[in-house]
Amino acid sequence: MQTLRFSDLCASGQVRGKRVFIRADLNVPQDASGAITEDTRIRASVPCIRMALDAGAAVMVTSHLGRPTEGSFQPEDSLAPVAARLGELLGRTVPVVPNWTEGVVVQPGELVLLENCRVNVGEKKNSEALARKMAALCDIFVHDAFGTAHRAEASTYGIAEYAPIACAGPLLAAEMDAISQALLAPKRPLVAIVAGSKVSTKLTILKSLAEKVDQLIVGGGIANTFMLAAGLPIGKSLAERDLVDEARAIMDMMRARGAAVPIPTDVVTAKTFAADAEASTKAAADVADDDLILDIGPHTAATLAAQLQQAGTIVWNGPVGVFEFAAFEGGTRAIAQAVAASPAFSIAGGGDTLAAIAKYGIEKQVGYISTGGGAFLEVLEGKTLPAFEILSRRAKSL
Repeated sequence: MQTLRFSDLCASGQVRGKRVFIRADLNVPQDASGAITEDTRIRASVPCIRMALDAGAAVMVTSHLGRPTEGSFQPEDSLAPVAARLGELLGRTVPVVPNWTEGVVVQPGELVLLENCRVNVGEKKNSEALARKMAALCDIFVHDAFGTAHRAEASTYGIAEYAPIACAGPLLAAEMDAISQALLAPKRPLVAIVAGSKVSTKLTILKSLAEKVDQLIVGGGIANTFMLAAGLPIGKSLAERDLVDEARAIMDMMRARGAAVPIPTDVVTAKTFAADAEASTKAAADVADDDLILDIGPHTAATLAAQLQQAGTIVWNGPVGVFEFAAFEGGTRAIAQAVAASPAFSIAGGGDTLAAIAKYGIEKQVGYISTGGGAFLEVLEGKTLPAFEILSRRAKSL
């Protein structure tokens, strides 16, 4: 995918003295008092901001935060806590600029944070008038917010249409590179792990991957639906019986390509869904009518781990069991450790997946950890993200 990269502009000296507008993803969780509880996204935005400052630019950064009402700014909508944390990381004061769409005063070497962009009327609907106002503020627009790359909004898409130059920041470029390596030109075998509670929420992802991957490992409630499709009992486990035919069609599609959807041969069950429920490991064919399947069994986990060891590329979205409960985390732990130990290039995304990666301490062993939940899922669905489309189109017009 051809896109202009901000790093290349900086290296060639084209950024010095220019007004640079960075769309970052600074939408961090906060507690009831407004204090930031987790700052990963802020820390991830720092390299792009430093790159711009070091290149001698006048730097403006904006982001959304929470779910504000357009045209009605409230104190809790403010990026002030983000500015304070960003200032700590950069070792400088970061002023917050309100009502910025009509004009911003910032000099080369200076940095300002433009107040919550979702407060601007027309942001969500990608208002052309708003987008043109934003574009007029800058000489270079930098999209560095993969978490918003699946949305065509004024600060993510419209501004990229009208800014003199539009390019990808280092975080967005890294996502593009990882996605291309995993899905567009993967080293084979390509193995996808897709887990979750419902087939319906990931049906398009499963169908898209079924056309590409060599093995499609399913977990959670999704695996239960596939077990039904394979003629296995699942007791009272979570499943979508009306989608059994869809699951069977995916299995047939994979089989026709010489690929496979591995079905669990053993499972871990309980009579109730609770952290202190008694766990019982049994063959998949022996699940009782009153059983809940809450994890894959150790034999299945070992088989899948061996397959991951042979993979060339791994795409991972979702834990394979109720890993939050100690008695039912064995499968997810085994998968996590197998991904970490595999020589394959691995890319992982999705909130629960990131929680599992953190729980088992394998961050450094995963090839790339995606920062965008919804955007990552849409990529797996085979969709072209709006951010990728507009930046590619602008690059071709140069």
